[in-house]
Amino acid sequence: MAQNRLPDAQPTNGAEAVAHGAAAPGEATLDVRETLRLRGRAMRQSCPRTSHGNEILGQGDRDPLVLIDQSNEGRLASLLPVRFSRMLASPFAFFRGTAILQAYDLRGTPTSGITVQCCGDCHLANFGVFASPEGSTLFDINDFDETFPAPFEWDIKRLATSFLLAAKWCEFSAAQGRTACTAAVEAYRTAIARFAEMKVLEIWHAQTTIDDVAHLIHSAAALEKRAKKRKQQSGKGATDHVFHQLTTETDGQLRIVDQPPLLYHLESQAANGEHQMEPLFAAYRDSLSADRRVLLDRFWLVDEAFKVVGVGSVGTRCYVTLWLGGRDDPLFLQIKEARPSVLEGLAGVSPFNSDGERIVVGQRLMQAASDIFLGWTSDTQGNEYYVRQLHEHKAAVDLPSMKPRDLASYATLCGRTLARAHAKAGQAPTIHGYLGRRSNFDEAITNYALSYCDQVQQDYDAFRAAVEAGRFPIASDPPPEQAAH
Repeated sequence: MAQNRLPDAQPTNGAEAVAHGAAAPGEATLDVRETLRLRGRAMRQSCPRTSHGNEILGQGDRDPLVLIDQSNEGRLASLLPVRFSRMLASPFAFFRGTAILQAYDLRGTPTSGITVQCCGDCHLANFGVFASPEGSTLFDINDFDETFPAPFEWDIKRLATSFLLAAKWCEFSAAQGRTACTAAVEAYRTAIARFAEMKVLEIWHAQTTIDDVAHLIHSAAALEKRAKKRKQQSGKGATDHVFHQLTTETDGQLRIVDQPPLLYHLESQAANGEHQMEPLFAAYRDSLSADRRVLLDRFWLVDEAFKVVGVGSVGTRCYVTLWLGGRDDPLFLQIKEARPSVLEGLAGVSPFNSDGERIVVGQRLMQAASDIFLGWTSDTQGNEYYVRQLHEHKAAVDLPSMKPRDLASYATLCGRTLARAHAKAGQAPTIHGYLGRRSNFDEAITNYALSYCDQVQQDYDAFRAAVEAGRFPIASDPPPEQAAH
């Protein structure tokens, strides 16, 4: 039986890409959801659910080292040794830093034909707890640098693989890793079935709270404790704490405290002052809604510093800026470089003129509650960025402290959360129709993840050999000056 293959990349409208497969006006006047469910069920004919476990390399002509080189193009050369060092730590760390490899490998594999707004880098470490604008403590996806309209199963395949790699890193048994992997996929399937029956606005407002986390991960007391502490600190007291932790007064002026090698001022700032950021923020302001502009205008820019960020983003341009609405009224905004998604060209052509806008729209579509200051901009050199608040009140799961049953529970939590994100962006009834209520898809994705873990190990071994041969230089700490140039 012929299987669906992702067609050659073609330009597409973003709304059309995400809404692909929606019932046409008048097509189902009585029950649109049932029409979409039946459409999804019919898609099994061209792409059986079991087919997802049969193929892990959609493009046989691949060189992982060349793809890694490709992913480094445009990054700051002085920080690449830090990036390589972090990737070298383990196959799991390597996997986190090489989203481009799995994206490349997914192109050409069997596809359901159901497009949603995908995270694009949906591994277990890109989920976490944070405070919503209203002060609620939520669990959700928290990284959208690679977000892009793509087949829904691409996110699930990356998430499932990450649990197997994490289990191995934690030295759990192969059976325990498989249990966690399957739990993530099963949770996604069963949650999508529930979302498929919900009303549109019910899905849009659905959230995963800290109480849901505590209910699922019974022994994750540390995460619950950290999250509740962040919740208690979500008011003025927490802002004051971060303010005093990150700032100091020098010659009567408030400045961000240098914390090399991860946070520091650039030499160019001493010569040019803080005004170098003003054109960038003028463009950022234009990306905000009118009410957010009024809010931003009540603050003024005081200082900025360069920040080195996580495994996948090392080498990108990232800044922390300090704003004041008054002497004791701070706002910290993070400006992070927006690079093309690893899915661009593989899942299609970006419908946006700016990668910053792509990230912002994708985050708003998928996340239960997004930062009120989320926006995008670019600098005079053509580098694109997105802007958000610097959240010091986040909490993440502590993998080293987890037991096998905790990892399986966390997998269930992540699977449910991903289902909510895909449902919010649309397509829940169609995905439910395709997946059904049996475990065919769960087993196929687990088989895929098991095979792909072996591929990750092979790629990691090749990378490690290349490091030893000097192709990828390593360094534990980034240079504390002029890293952004």
